Amino acid sequence: MSEGEGYAGIAAYYAAAIRKGEIPAGTKLPSLRDVCDTHGVSMKTAVRAFQQLKAWGLTIPKPGVGTLAAAPVSDNIEGRVRTFQATGRALGSGETSQILEIGTVAADDLVAARLDIEPGTPVAVRRRVVSRDGVPTHYSSSYYPSYVISAVPELTEPVSTGGSRELAAERLGSAQKAVLEEVTSRYATEVEKSALGLTGSVIVTQVVRTVHLKDGRIVEVGVKVVSGSTVLKWSTDLD
Repeated sequence: MSEGEGYAGIAAYYAAAIRKGEIPAGTKLPSLRDVCDTHGVSMKTAVRAFQQLKAWGLTIPKPGVGTLAAAPVSDNIEGRVRTFQATGRALGSGETSQILEIGTVAADDLVAARLDIEPGTPVAVRRRVVSRDGVPTHYSSSYYPSYVISAVPELTEPVSTGGSRELAAERLGSAQKAVLEEVTSRYATEVEKSALGLTGSVIVTQVVRTVHLKDGRIVEVGVKVVSGSTVLKWSTDLD
């Protein structure tokens, strides 16, 4: 990292280190004075960078000790985008993605409404389970309209692209603009319980995300399911 970087660059630098596990949870971050000396910035810039890390849910201030890295969480899409931008990978430290199913399905009411198509219209689907340090954290299904598959045929292969939304946006010639995330709770299906290692009648959290491009097209509708023991955090920049 070059000297004189702005607060956003410094925040991204430490955010990437926390997500990659280079700064483990509970570890004390450098002092503000050390940040100033290392990155060649003013105290005001260092303070603003640490405020951003706190707003992202990546640090916890501990009186008398300093600023500590926060425990790992299951990120929302904004967190995944930041991770990809900082590391070139959509997954965080210790995370792995196992593809369970690739194919074509008839869009149900939930997916059809968000893709603005008729229920029953064929859409591509990729189902996977993401684990952290070998422990399943969430089960996800990503649905893509035909124009996305035409642009990114790799999505029909049972391998992780490491950034399917970014690749699709690049090939479609329009950057990602906004993501709507809708959160509800419901009982887990048998497939979800099997993927997440759950038993019995279990309530899970469902996050439905709809990713919009700047030209108005939708690049993905994703349905993520997590157990009650998985921590979810949302952070949205308003400036």
